[in-house]
This record gives sequence, C-alpha cells and structure tokens, in this order.
Amino acid sequence: MEKIKDYIKQNQDRFLKELFEFIRIPSISAMEEHNGDMLKTAEFIKGSLLQAGADKVEIMKTKGHPVVYGEKLIDASLPTVLVYGHYDVQPVEPLDLWTSPPFEPEVRDGKIYARGADDDKGQLFMHVKAFEFMNETNSLPCNVKFMIEGEEEVGSPSLKEFCKENKDLLKADVILISDTTMISLDIPSITTGLRGLSYLEVEVTGPNRDLHSGLYGGAVANPINVLSEMISSLTDENNRITIPGFYDDVIEVSKEERAEMAKAPFNLEEYQTAIDIKSVAGEAGYSTSERTGIRPCLDVCGIWGGYTGEGAKTVLPSRAYAKISMRLVPNQESPKVDELFENYFKSLAPEGVKVKVTSLHGGQGYVSPIDTVAYQAASKAVEETLGKKPVPFRSGGSIPIVSDFEEVLGIKSILLGFGLESDAIHSPNENYPLDNFYKGIETIPYFYKYFVELK
Repeated sequence: MEKIKDYIKQNQDRFLKELFEFIRIPSISAMEEHNGDMLKTAEFIKGSLLQAGADKVEIMKTKGHPVVYGEKLIDASLPTVLVYGHYDVQPVEPLDLWTSPPFEPEVRDGKIYARGADDDKGQLFMHVKAFEFMNETNSLPCNVKFMIEGEEEVGSPSLKEFCKENKDLLKADVILISDTTMISLDIPSITTGLRGLSYLEVEVTGPNRDLHSGLYGGAVANPINVLSEMISSLTDENNRITIPGFYDDVIEVSKEERAEMAKAPFNLEEYQTAIDIKSVAGEAGYSTSERTGIRPCLDVCGIWGGYTGEGAKTVLPSRAYAKISMRLVPNQESPKVDELFENYFKSLAPEGVKVKVTSLHGGQGYVSPIDTVAYQAASKAVEETLGKKPVPFRSGGSIPIVSDFEEVLGIKSILLGFGLESDAIHSPNENYPLDNFYKGIETIPYFYKYFVELK
C-alpha cells in the first residue's frame, strides 16, 4: 500500500487536470438552465469510472437528474463498499464576490478555488482516483459500487425512490461518503453525526399592488415590516426557538457525552478571526461546538421584497418573502417540524396580511456509532496516513439522504470527509487544499484494506 504515495506523486498533474475538467462543467441542480450541464457531468463521471477500472457504469434515470451507478465486483464472498457522492453544486451568486470565475478553477496558496472544489467534486474525485490506484496495482480487496447523484444540493428529492427501486443493485456492507469536514490534517476527525434540515419559503402579502409609501405609509400594513417582526418572534432573547412543540422530540445529550465532545480541540479566537466577527452567538447555555453539533437552530437564508435596485423608489411593497432554514437534531422529523412552523408562523400574522408557507426540502439527522467495524477501519486508515488517531466529531451540516439510506437500504454510512470548515462551501471563493485532496486519495485505499481485515 506504500505505493499509493508514489502513485499520487507521479500522477498529481493528471489528477488536477481531470478534476479541473470536472469542475468546469456548471452542474447547478437548482437551475433548469443547467439541465444540459447536469447530463454532461454525469457522462464525465461515467467516463472517469470506466477509465479507473469499473466493469460496468450506467447513467440511470430518476424523476429528476440522473444517478451514475458503477461497480467492480471481484468476488461475491468478499464485502462490498458502496461509495456515495454527488455531482451537483450550489449556485454561485453573488458573482462579484469571487476573486476568480467560479467555474474556472485555479490554484492559489496551495488551494483549488472553484465552485465544487470541495463540495463535492473534489472529495468525490478522491474516490475515483483511489479506486483507479487499487485497480492499477491489483490491490482492490473487495467489491465496490458507486452511486453518484445529481440532486443533493436541492435535498435529494429523487434518490430515496431510486434506492427503493434498486435495493438489490445497491446491496452493500457499508456506505462510504466524503462530503463532510475534519477539524484539520493536524487534528484529524471523523464525522459521527449530522443535523437534519427543514427548509421553507414564506410569503407575506398585503395590498393587491405596490403602493406609494407617502400616500399609504402608516395606514396599511407593510409586508416587509410584518415579515421582519414575525421572523423576530421565532426566537427569544436566549436564541431559543419559540415554535410550540419544536423541542418535544429533541434528545438532550448527556453531561458525560458533552464532556467527551469538549475534548475536541477548538480555538474560539481563531474561529472568530477566520470569519471576521468579534463574538459568537447562539442558544444560551451551550458552547459553539455544541450549538452546531447537538442543538437545533433557525436561520433566515434569504429575504426580499419591494424595490432593491439602484437609487430610490418609494413604494410600500405588496409582498415580502424569506427562505428559512431549521437545522434539526436526530429524532426530529422534518415533516412534523414543517407543520409546527407553518401553524405558528401563520398565527403571528396580523389581520392586514395573508401568509403562505411552502416546504422546499428537508431530511432527518443521523448519528453513526463509533463501535462498528467500518468506523474502526476509517479510524485506522486516517491514523495510518495522518499519524494521529482521529477524534469523533458531530457536524452542524446536513446530508438528508444519509438517514434514508439506513431506512431503505439498511446500511450504515461512514462519513470520511477531508474538507475544512474554512473551505467556504456554498459561498463565494469555495476552495479545497491540495494537501487534503491528495491525503484523501492516500487514505481511502487503507479504509478498504482495514475494512476487509476487520470484517
């Protein structure tokens, strides 16, 4: 297995060239104008997997964007690893905040800058290249399947049904995912928990048209003012969510587990400096790591209405909108939370406006136990390449489909991510350190090795 370092060194220029070709395709699943790019990206992955040694690769239709399925089955008596990833990316706006064009990847200060550099094209491509190495050196120790979707960034609306329809095809012993972060290469970690998600759009409508703010201001309810007050009412002075029943299903983490979590290194000053803030905020009584790892939260992700163009236009708007995200913890169910939110939000509205709430997407949280063979294999693999035993870490992010995998396929997932919190995923100037990319390629074959040995 030591050959992996030499293989990476000999091929790193080619790896980057191929990754950059992958990144250049603007596979934005949220925008219909990129549907052609989505199919082009699926074709790219198909070609990459075949080139890397897969015996069979198909682009399989769903109700939305296709799933790329690939496999290399060497012996039915051996374990099977199912690799999951996604080829779609987030929209790139605001464009003016990018230092370089989002779909023209470039390396600066040892990092790849581009949309998808980390989430998830860079991390997904680690698996393709690790798979290539194992095939080239005849060191693949087990069967491998790939399931690469194109709708993760919009909540994976088609994938659960795809899994139900293809349960036999997707049979495996573990699902291996690199779509998460670690603390750092110096302080490696493995994600053992994800928060769920409830994501909604709200619309507040007042008068039947935009009105002159001088002639009507002060006499008619302004939807933007009303929406602002309604949103403000969703949390209290302790940043605790006020929706009745919201915390009913929240499982309180024990003092003992919180004490274990506190052992993970965390520098509050560096955290604040990295994002240029003077202080943190959040639910009273919890640390920053706990707020993002074991507690739910509510955030406004976008808000608009009225006139936002250049100069002045004095209107009292007819409508105001907001997109609201609620990150959930395991045991909270997004459909139930959606209903609780809608009932409470509508109750906050004065008589002068009408309110519409639309659920956009959601998913359950997930906790991965650390006493499984798969976790032990991942831990040994990381320790092998990074020289330190990784710490278990609960992430504040969400991959809604992971809980569906366990429900539908009956398979546990291992979240072996190599991204960093500083990689600016979903933001302008998304990036991925070259060291993390190469270390991911180096580590993945060791996961296969130890998984088979420990199984």
